[in-house]
Amino acid sequence: MQIVNDGIGLYFSHIINALNNYIAGMPTSDLIWIGVGLVGQCLFMMRFIVQWIHSERHQQSLIPVSFWYLSLMGGLIVLAYGIHRIDPVIILGQLPGTIVYVRNLMLIHKNGK
Repeated sequence: MQIVNDGIGLYFSHIINALNNYIAGMPTSDLIWIGVGLVGQCLFMMRFIVQWIHSERHQQSLIPVSFWYLSLMGGLIVLAYGIHRIDPVIILGQLPGTIVYVRNLMLIHKNGK
């Protein structure tokens, strides 16, 4: 068992050292953009938690309006991060979704819900 514990400890030690080396040589502006990207990703993730809690409270699968707002905010922030990084994978992954989120919010407000 000690070998397994040592292996896991070495693994996490390696990950922490690699992350430290990655961040150490990075300009402050890049660190800020990584923070922005992480905030966007966290907002985007929170939409699933909000939807899950809402559905559990109502004992059926429902999507609350806050789901679409979190989707839009998180998606736009991650899209901004992708544009800053000039990353076509992130841009193409987020751009269509933001259109869907806006449209769903327009329909919700049009119907007065």
